[in-house]
Amino acid sequence: MTVMNDEREHAGKITFQCSDQRLNDGFNWAREQAMAYAHFGEDAVGLWYEAALPARSAFCMRDVAHHSMGAAALGLAPHTLNMMLKFGKYISLTRDWCTYWEITKDDEPAEVDYADDQDFWYNLPSNFDIIFACWRQYMWTGDRTYLDHPVLQNFYDKTVTEYVKTWDKDGDGILEYYPEYGRRGLASYNEVGLQPLAGGDMVAAQIAGYRAYSHMKMLLSDPAASAHYEQLAAQLEQKYEQQWWNEETASFYGSLLQDRTYNTNHQAEANFLPLYFEAVQDLRKRTAALADMHSRGVANVEAKTYMPDIYYPYEQHEYGLQELLELVDPKLDRREYPEVSYCVVGSIATGLMGVSANGQDMITTVSRLSPHLDWAELTELPILGCTIAVKHFGYETTELCNDGQDRVLWKAVFAGEHTQLLHNGVLIPAEQEFDVNGCIRSYAVIAAGSGEHHNVSVQ
Repeated sequence: MTVMNDEREHAGKITFQCSDQRLNDGFNWAREQAMAYAHFGEDAVGLWYEAALPARSAFCMRDVAHHSMGAAALGLAPHTLNMMLKFGKYISLTRDWCTYWEITKDDEPAEVDYADDQDFWYNLPSNFDIIFACWRQYMWTGDRTYLDHPVLQNFYDKTVTEYVKTWDKDGDGILEYYPEYGRRGLASYNEVGLQPLAGGDMVAAQIAGYRAYSHMKMLLSDPAASAHYEQLAAQLEQKYEQQWWNEETASFYGSLLQDRTYNTNHQAEANFLPLYFEAVQDLRKRTAALADMHSRGVANVEAKTYMPDIYYPYEQHEYGLQELLELVDPKLDRREYPEVSYCVVGSIATGLMGVSANGQDMITTVSRLSPHLDWAELTELPILGCTIAVKHFGYETTELCNDGQDRVLWKAVFAGEHTQLLHNGVLIPAEQEFDVNGCIRSYAVIAAGSGEHHNVSVQ
């Protein structure tokens, strides 16, 4: 139990403070609530956290994939890795290259979702969602287990080959669901009512999974495979942007119906998750899809947890903050759902504070505070094997302290075009790049040694 006790000792230390007390209180609640759902080896499944309906004592694929960034910020990356290995372990030909959708603390498939290998609940986007999440975990932690472990390599490979062949009956490159499948092989994460032939989130998850696997293959010195899966991602992306776009409504169709016509009704996850999966590159269509998502809102708390994770990466800071404040509101219905607390922590770290990493030696920060917040600070944030503190003052100044043992590179990013930035009181040259919306931003890369404190600001 020593290893498990070590994990418990190092988890949940992250702190957050900002100029809005509502968000401070909300973060403190989310951290404590999320840690209450974390388990440290007392169960047969090993390290795990609850990622399903409360009281099920289980974790399901979609929820783990979405919890994972918040878990990493909480120091629960070993938990996520263990659960990903469980999903990887149970992929099987007898289940048509599905794994167990939901696994209990006893390391067994949840009875509510699994009767036998011919009768079980399964949402087809999930295999690709797991690959996408594993890639993001590698980028944040730098843990090459996500690249090298044979169990995960087998899961990735079987997903992008045999899983696709098995569930893509018509050979068009997109997995399909047919009514005779029952609950096995649903083509969308939208589980209510209509069960379409294909969901927009299914296509988007495939795009994200292929692209993540392409990145992995490049790091594994297999450029030919990397190019192949990037090509598959690009082809599906083009198909989605062209064939699934409804110019009349300036929005994407949510699904392809069983009669192979597109459904013109909004389908929640099938409509907004393609934005989460980064599957829309066309700026005009993506902007319209974001506006459509905002105008419609979401119907339940599970869907609501995705909103900050969509708004912040696309630089819609005010909407992201609004969603965070609603998620931490004590009056929110079903706030105890595990996904809420984990995703609040993750969205504050990766979204509002704009922290990311490259899987090796570079940590990037960009302030997304919005005019409503004067300042915000994270401390005890585990990333790339070290611990950092980050503080933003508006959009103009960022401080970083490396509390880890190893040197890291810090890429300090600021909106706008600046030829120079001020580093610890000294002017240094700045480089320029474009953000996801094509807007110019400036940055400098600073070597941050162990124990060092750095301040970079717009001149």
